Amino acid sequence: MIKFTIPGKPKALKRHRVSKFGGMYDPSSKDKKDIWLQIAKFRPKKPLAGNIYLKTEFYMPYPKAWFKQKAGKPSDILKDKYKNIKLHSIKPDLDNLVKMIADIIQPQMICDDSQIFWLSATKLYGQPRTEVTIEEI
Repeated sequence: MIKFTIPGKPKALKRHRVSKFGGMYDPSSKDKKDIWLQIAKFRPKKPLAGNIYLKTEFYMPYPKAWFKQKAGKPSDILKDKYKNIKLHSIKPDLDNLVKMIADIIQPQMICDDSQIFWLSATKLYGQPRTEVTIEEI
């Protein structure tokens, strides 16, 4: 089992684009590299080759308007009406967040993302981070 946490706001995979010169490029390549540098220390000696269970939890930051004002500036205390809201149901799309993780972990942690047979993904409000569990079953 491989478990790790990526600090910071979760990043969604962006679609490949066509440059003005006609070539294709990946606008997510810098984000992928930055995330890989954070999680490379969790890489197993050999990539997992069996059936994979991938659990991802994406914690998105609370909107600034949800915080109480203190001297004209937002404080770190949520307004009462927002304290019970945990589910994040706006952009970025959950499937694009998962695709980013799946692209980053292959081929160093798993051989191919087609090995993933069971996927659990949630998008919640909280301290911005991404928690990932990769388990070979």
